[in-house]
Amino acid sequence: MKKALIFGISGQDGAYLAKLLLEKGYQVAGTSRDAQMASLRNLDRLGIRERVTLSSVTLTDFRSVLTVLTKVAPDEIYHLAGQSSVGLSFEQPVETFMSIGVGTLNLLEAVRFLGAPVRLYNASSSDCFGDTGGEPATEATPFSPRSPYAVAKAAAHFEVANYREAYALHACSGILFNHESPLRPARFVTRKIVSAAARIAAGSGERLRLGNIEVARDWGWAPEYVEAMWAMLQRDTPEDLVIATGTTITLAEFTAEAFAAAGLDWRAHVDLDPGLFRPSDIAVSRANPARAESLLGWKAAKHPADVARAMVEHEMRQQPLREKTDS
Repeated sequence: MKKALIFGISGQDGAYLAKLLLEKGYQVAGTSRDAQMASLRNLDRLGIRERVTLSSVTLTDFRSVLTVLTKVAPDEIYHLAGQSSVGLSFEQPVETFMSIGVGTLNLLEAVRFLGAPVRLYNASSSDCFGDTGGEPATEATPFSPRSPYAVAKAAAHFEVANYREAYALHACSGILFNHESPLRPARFVTRKIVSAAARIAAGSGERLRLGNIEVARDWGWAPEYVEAMWAMLQRDTPEDLVIATGTTITLAEFTAEAFAAAGLDWRAHVDLDPGLFRPSDIAVSRANPARAESLLGWKAAKHPADVARAMVEHEMRQQPLREKTDS
């Protein structure tokens, strides 16, 4: 039985990945900053909380990382931890860089120090590319980060590449474009949109406030993306790969799809708020995931419009459950 250790198991990707690995017969361990106090709601929602072993780890503390690696002795490590919000990174740039850049370095150094034949996956990000002028990004596209989050992710990405080259670690980074699911926290704009659409359809009477709706993104389905993470670590030769659907739509189009799935015209319920614009942003995020399909046999089934509809349909199914709980 293989053992997997997931840093950041309580997040969207960590929970879906844990479920996938359990289905594949893995023994799964996970970490959180405080495993006793952490919200493990995502694991509960997927019905797997009792099937994983949890440890408390602070990635910025090398001794903490070394301790959990020694205790678990994993065959595979999935590094998904760290501050995950682009918007929040402008407010907390130091925390963002420490949790991602320094945290990743500590993990790599601990793996090197122990010398165990472990395989490591690192969650990189499409934000590292910055604005490519509308051109689809590939593995060869230069990085040009435009947020503190992207800067930290770019540093972590190059750390992984450096340790792979310098110390022959079996380590790789998945350059994942935006991927969503019902497990997305409410602070993310996609979840904000679908939740509002479902509430408005149920008669809330509220109005949704959005910032720049002309930005365009490649939004995929998170449960599919964790399959790509696993597939990357099964290759004998580690390689960084772009993971995306290959389809890009604007935030306005995503909003229209979400509201349409709830039987609404979004233009009647949405207000634009310039105060929600970011200090700097990527106008168009576009990807070419052909290499991942070629090497992994992986291809996204759900594209951005499908993702919007699926999230709203799930949210609307939850409305009667919430109303029953509230009453």
